[in-house]
Amino acid sequence: MKWMIASDVHGSAYYCKKLLEAFAQEGADRLVLLGDILYHGPRNDLPREYDPKQVTAMLNGCRDKILCVRGNCDAEVDQMVLEFPVLAEYALLDLGERLVYATHGHKYGPDCLPPLRNGDVLLCGHTHVPACREIEEIWYLNPGSVSMPKEESVPGYMTLEDGCFAWRDFEGHTLLTFVPGE
Repeated sequence: MKWMIASDVHGSAYYCKKLLEAFAQEGADRLVLLGDILYHGPRNDLPREYDPKQVTAMLNGCRDKILCVRGNCDAEVDQMVLEFPVLAEYALLDLGERLVYATHGHKYGPDCLPPLRNGDVLLCGHTHVPACREIEEIWYLNPGSVSMPKEESVPGYMTLEDGCFAWRDFEGHTLLTFVPGE
């Protein structure tokens, strides 16, 4: 199974369209969204082509392929318009020999680790900065931001296939690949 992982769309119709085009090109089976789907939040400028209604329509069109966790900019009112669950604080992906704990990152993150075993993966967005590092024998991975990258990173996403994580931009470039434990 191939997973596509993305975070922090923040209501950008422009980047949501790019994300869904990349999802189709990747041939991924599922899209994991790590929160902050529709709104930009009080600390962020408006993203390119800010249009939460259009983002809602685009994502609802592939609702059967989406696994989503709640970000700090997501609210109960979002669940009224989105046709897939968006209010879970985390999701668990069982990769056999390791567990992936997917969350937004504003509660559990690199500074506050959830209860995981050595070699497990903490997967979260929130910072808008791609990351891949080991913290206390747990792998912390962050896909960065779809629409508002920070610290000179680029808009992009991750894929997960056969235990290998890959960071990609919307131009089709693979920026990094990583297999936990290798």
